[in-house]
Amino acid sequence: MPCERKPMRYGHSEGHTDVCFDDEGKCVVTCGSDGDVRIWESLDDDDPKSINVGEKVYSVGLKNGKLVTAVSNNTIQIHTFPEGDPDGILTRFTTNANHVTFNSSGSRVAAGSSDFIVKIVEVVDSSQQKTLRGHDAPILSVALDPSDEFLASSSCDGSVAVWSIESQTQVAQWQILQKSSDVSNAKSLCRLAWQPRSGKLLAVPVDLTIQLYDRNTWTHVSTLSDDLISQVVNVVVWSPCGKFLAAGTVGGNLLVWDVEAKLCIERQKHEKGFTVCGMAWHPSGGRIAYTDTEGCLGLLEGVPSSSSTVQSTKVSPKETHDYDDLFDEDDDRGLDEGMSDSRSPVKKPIMEEDDDDDDLMPATGRPRNRGSFLDDDDNSQDPSCVKLDGVPEEDGSSAILPAVGPAVSRPVYEGPMPTQPQRAFQPGSTPVHLMHRFMVWNSVGIVRGYNDDQDNAIDVEFHDTAIHHAMHLTNTLGHTMADLSQEAVLLACEGTEELASKIQCLHFSCWDTHKDWIVDLPKGEDVRTLCLGQGWAAVATSALMVRLFSVGGVQKEIFSLPGAVVCMAGHGEQLLIVYHRGTGFDGDQALGIQLLQLGHKRRQVIHGEPLPLSRKSYLAWMGFTAEGTPCCIDSEGVVRMLNRTLGNMWTPVCNTRDSCKSKSDHYWVVGVHENPQQLRCIPCKGARYPPTLPRPAVAVLPFNLPYCQTTTEKGQMEEQYWRSVLFQNHYGFLSSSGYEIDSEGQSRAEKEQQELLMKMFALSCKLEREFRCVELAEIMTHSVVTLAIRYASRSRRMALAQRLSELALEKASQIQEEEQEEEEPAYQRLICSSFEEMKLLLNFVFQEYLINIFKLQVSGAGKSSSSPAGQPRTTNVLDSMTMSNRKPAPLGSTSKQGKAPVLKPLAPKPKSKVHCVAQIQMFSSPAGSHTLPKTGFQLWLEENRKSILADNPDFEEMDVIKEGMGRFRTLSAEERLNWTERAKGDSDPKKRKREDEEGQVDEQTESDEGRTKKKKPLDTSAKLSAFAFNKE
Repeated sequence: MPCERKPMRYGHSEGHTDVCFDDEGKCVVTCGSDGDVRIWESLDDDDPKSINVGEKVYSVGLKNGKLVTAVSNNTIQIHTFPEGDPDGILTRFTTNANHVTFNSSGSRVAAGSSDFIVKIVEVVDSSQQKTLRGHDAPILSVALDPSDEFLASSSCDGSVAVWSIESQTQVAQWQILQKSSDVSNAKSLCRLAWQPRSGKLLAVPVDLTIQLYDRNTWTHVSTLSDDLISQVVNVVVWSPCGKFLAAGTVGGNLLVWDVEAKLCIERQKHEKGFTVCGMAWHPSGGRIAYTDTEGCLGLLEGVPSSSSTVQSTKVSPKETHDYDDLFDEDDDRGLDEGMSDSRSPVKKPIMEEDDDDDDLMPATGRPRNRGSFLDDDDNSQDPSCVKLDGVPEEDGSSAILPAVGPAVSRPVYEGPMPTQPQRAFQPGSTPVHLMHRFMVWNSVGIVRGYNDDQDNAIDVEFHDTAIHHAMHLTNTLGHTMADLSQEAVLLACEGTEELASKIQCLHFSCWDTHKDWIVDLPKGEDVRTLCLGQGWAAVATSALMVRLFSVGGVQKEIFSLPGAVVCMAGHGEQLLIVYHRGTGFDGDQALGIQLLQLGHKRRQVIHGEPLPLSRKSYLAWMGFTAEGTPCCIDSEGVVRMLNRTLGNMWTPVCNTRDSCKSKSDHYWVVGVHENPQQLRCIPCKGARYPPTLPRPAVAVLPFNLPYCQTTTEKGQMEEQYWRSVLFQNHYGFLSSSGYEIDSEGQSRAEKEQQELLMKMFALSCKLEREFRCVELAEIMTHSVVTLAIRYASRSRRMALAQRLSELALEKASQIQEEEQEEEEPAYQRLICSSFEEMKLLLNFVFQEYLINIFKLQVSGAGKSSSSPAGQPRTTNVLDSMTMSNRKPAPLGSTSKQGKAPVLKPLAPKPKSKVHCVAQIQMFSSPAGSHTLPKTGFQLWLEENRKSILADNPDFEEMDVIKEGMGRFRTLSAEERLNWTERAKGDSDPKKRKREDEEGQVDEQTESDEGRTKKKKPLDTSAKLSAFAFNKE
């Protein structure tokens, strides 16, 4: 029957690993880049014995109770097994040893190093050493033949050599590998393997094939290949019987060949497609252990062995049991060869014992291998690589395989191969299979998950303890996903056969006593990823849907996605969704992105456009900067930020790989800031994820746009300018969204940009690039263009100065047009800190206004010169008040209220708390209408404003009004009435009507008016009118 691939088990931190069995096959021994050697009793062993042998372990070998390791301190160490006690150092090199192996008897150890040397050491007496020199590059692998007569070695110089151990000389050499400078740069580890027992054949992985060389003639005798192999073969290993050969590839393929028949009898795919870097065959031949570059251990069960050899070369008509075994293991290949239903008899016994596989039963009557269906789901192919022409046409087989010729000529697809889609993940989290892991790490805090024998709990820690104290939660529901905001903690778990998938929210900012709620999803629908925003929560499910909730637990909108979700992120009112928009090819992911605005005016900003990623990479992190700009990072370390001013295009702003010291090092991102420009991440040495303990330290990386020629002064200034422009875009977005912005920071950024433009202008003048100077001046502001004109004039470049003058005139006219369009209406804006405060101010002003109106009516009663039509309308001042739902003025307009408050990026104020803006129309001045009189408080405030500002120089307009109101109330009633009388006299613009027909002004009336107000000087037209009247 086909072999079974067991689920992978996490064994070591990310990096190179190796594996082997003990002599009896009772234990599996692994080593990794974390410096540990672990002894597993089985794949389900939850507590393997761990032996720390150094900082990193590159290779491990085990024979006769002796455990040898190639350690990063340039030594080959030996330990006792299974105790793990140190037993000395076998040999030393001048640099890292890359591979170590035993001979068949366990008496010798061979090791190859990056110093181009191969050593053979006796285990009993380590002083007995033989050194082989001849390679011109680091050694990749070594292998001792079963008779201890020869040693084979592969090297980064592209050669595979065979050495005579006795004479320490080369007997054969083949230049068949691709050259590289170091093991870390090599495309393949090229693990060599001699055929057990006889040692007749030497297996060498070469690109996509395995070449077999004969021991007697050192000639190439055969090649094993398979159309499933799309990437180079990394490691090969023989079965104990010497009849089968297994291989692991860089692309994660696992294959087994029957060497004599040249048949590929087994194909498996790594569950995540990671590189297979270690393989070992069980001594009994029934299973294969393998490890990958992510530190995981896997197992293949039911692999052919010496006791269950595939009888592919000799099939007897009497041996029906062997014939059945052949087709039980190769039934999927029989289908691929296109056999008709009439040519294969129906095998009733198999159908009876496997009733559950009715849905997988082909027309031939044989159940197809489930592994083939899994491979098809993973977008892998299984073409006709099984060469059935190797099976002789005898009596028993000819009845079943009458026509093999047409199958061999079947066309094979040679186009681009589909890429396995990446799974959904939670940004800022580490893998779920870890017992201690980060469920989320963001700018608000950290959520850790613990799932071991002692505890199954969740710890929530806040960076700012003023938000909330730390929490310890019991994870009874088995939550695996989490998100954290300043309002709540959102948790979710996938469903089981008995329980539905659940969403749990701890709304710690809630003002009532019920601070948590739980929602069960419909049966069969599981949570894939989740996120929190300002007042809302979003959950993406396996049903290709996104469910929105309020932070209090109210279900809101539901909408479908075009593909399976990859991740989500939330910030304020923004929701970012990444999903699979199709199938990628040649290692590329085909991802789409949507950006939704969930405020009062809900809209979709990005409509499923493709998300750009590096070649053959996947999405590693997606989120928002602290200022609310979408940002993404791929597995190659490239950081991209959304450029809103460039049509929502993605701009690369950093590459974390440039700061890594080695290829296996990575940076795990936890936050991005635009002001200041910081990429906050955790360095992971030899891994992709940090451990939970000890608490990892956060590093800060600078941003650097990938502009050309950044080593020159021109390239550096260009990169600095456009980086400053890109990272300043958030001011406009925040202002338009109703948030307070740091006006000082914005001014500094604009000043920095203009200084850089002026420096580039000066550099271009020195290089006599006048056309380039004009191009730079077009980006400058009007004031900086004036400076550029002066610089050009002093540099005696009059033609350039003339063109810049024309450009300055154009900019000046544009500014004048914009000012006319944005001219403010004739009313005064009062900014109040709260609506209650605004009502208090309006009531006070309205009272003063009514007093003035009453005084005017009393003083004007009984006088013939006062007309009822000339009195102002006594209506409530609230009639002319309107409310604005945004605090700041748009960017580019001039605010008359002074400096705006500074935005705090980590805690943006919600729009619901934006200060109310009361627009009170103080003057409604149509032609000929009368203006409203000033109040006594307004007149008093005008005269005492300077004293208030002198006592409180930091006061803004609203603060001055508040302080003035307080002081004016402390005045006595007589003083306030006096100020009211003075205000009435100053603000009464009416001219008294003349009492006689001749136009003489009543002197008594003028003397009465002079007591209350100053006489205004007559203008020119008034003087002329008076002169004409007197002449008559």
